[in-house]
Amino acid sequence: MDPATLIGIALAFGSLLGMITLEGASVTSLLLPAPMILVFGATIAVGIASGTMKDAIAGFKAVPAALLGKTTPPQAVIDDVVALAEKARSDGLLALEQEAEKVSDPFLRGALQNIADGTDGDELRELLEDEIASKSSVQRNASRFFMTLGGYAPTVGIVGTVVSLTHVLENLSEPDELGHMIAAAFVATLWGLLSANFLWLPLGMRLKRLCDLDVARMTLLMEGVLAVQAGSQPRLLGERLRAMVPANALAKSGSAKGGKGADKGAAKDAAAKAA
Repeated sequence: MDPATLIGIALAFGSLLGMITLEGASVTSLLLPAPMILVFGATIAVGIASGTMKDAIAGFKAVPAALLGKTTPPQAVIDDVVALAEKARSDGLLALEQEAEKVSDPFLRGALQNIADGTDGDELRELLEDEIASKSSVQRNASRFFMTLGGYAPTVGIVGTVVSLTHVLENLSEPDELGHMIAAAFVATLWGLLSANFLWLPLGMRLKRLCDLDVARMTLLMEGVLAVQAGSQPRLLGERLRAMVPANALAKSGSAKGGKGADKGAAKDAAAKAA
């Protein structure tokens, strides 16, 4: 679980609460039902109107993933692929069918099953690339939905402020109430800006980032399993996959583990040649 979004949103609202407290204002002055209903209700409504119902449903279904999304370290992916290469090198490609049954990732499980079934390498690459494109399209649509909400929210807030100021102008005969009414009018703009920058845009960017990480993971797996199918030597395969990942994304502990696995694979190859 990666709680970065939860922590970030909590700190953002905490900073707002700190400012309100230091200014000597009251939080209740911002929690006005009318502008909040308009901003949140109308923003979501126009967001739905700008796409399809499936887009909106998929977007809201992606919220748990955005808040508590799990990311797989690249080194862990590399270690798994190298282990599969060692298995295929010692027991043959048909042994990958048994390994597929132990894998929880449907993308990797399907790739291993196709290798065991004897699918041609070029056809398998096309199949895996299409699967990556299809999955990333769904994730990017969810991200785009929240980015759209982030674009609409400030304008909806301004609409709410204009409506409230119109009501203020209708009550100029009550000067004692003008200050309170004008302050309340700008609450709609405040919530429009808050919801856009504290909720919708962070959720959209988070989903986009998770999509990018997932595409990178699946691409790493694809290149790895295709190399396993081609009979690549495990140590060289590990080095090649590590070269595809930025150095700062490789954990030190994972690198050490990968190095041990690679050394073990190299020792097996040397022993086989000696025999």
